[in-house]
Amino acid sequence: MNTHPLAGAAARLKVDIEQKSFRSSNGGTIDVLHNLRFEVAQNEFACILGPSGCGKTTTLRILLGLERDYRGTIQLPGIAHARMGAVFQEPMLLPWRTVEQNVRLALPKDLRNTNLDSLFGQLGLSKMRAFYPAELSLGLARRAAIARALAIEPDILLLDEPFVSLDESTAQQLRHLLMSVWSERPTTALMVTHNLQEAIMLSDRIIVLSDRPAHVIGTFDIRLPRQYRNEQVKADLLRSFNEKFTAIRNVP
Repeated sequence: MNTHPLAGAAARLKVDIEQKSFRSSNGGTIDVLHNLRFEVAQNEFACILGPSGCGKTTTLRILLGLERDYRGTIQLPGIAHARMGAVFQEPMLLPWRTVEQNVRLALPKDLRNTNLDSLFGQLGLSKMRAFYPAELSLGLARRAAIARALAIEPDILLLDEPFVSLDESTAQQLRHLLMSVWSERPTTALMVTHNLQEAIMLSDRIIVLSDRPAHVIGTFDIRLPRQYRNEQVKADLLRSFNEKFTAIRNVP
């Protein structure tokens, strides 16, 4: 049982999970994470990429404090009690509250009276503030979930496949919106994704995990500013990524 979810306050995220396992239905043990170690620098946007079921979401749940039965240490960025914003696969909006009420519900006491006009405007929600979740498309509901996570001015932003199940056009629009808002409110960010092209578009750094039990098999840094990542550049980055990780996987 890990008793030190916060190993200290610093500018960067540091993850050192020695072991995380679950009990299976037949009473056995399923090892999910083993010697999983990585860091994310202050105001860096990193993506975790890995096979389905390897433990990516479990890693986020550990960071969020939703999983405490593991061996290892986590150092979160920010003050002693890091302010964490989270965007999940489902929007998780309360159906009896409006968009604005859902967003404001997450605000800490010192931010209760924050003016959200700019944030709602950037995310295209200005005219939907009084709408209820049932009145929103899935794409708009995802925007509201992003607004809720960013409104609290988080020390770290955690995203678990926030664009999954959207059609590609809507997903691409939301990726651009996320980057626009995050660029104006930069914070340490870690996003789980299965989509390599999405990771290349959004991230400064891609952290690649192995099959379960997951550990880091390598990282891929992208130092080119996002505004210069046109289709040709992204194709070159994709080729470089595949070359690097094909070589890693072929090492005897």
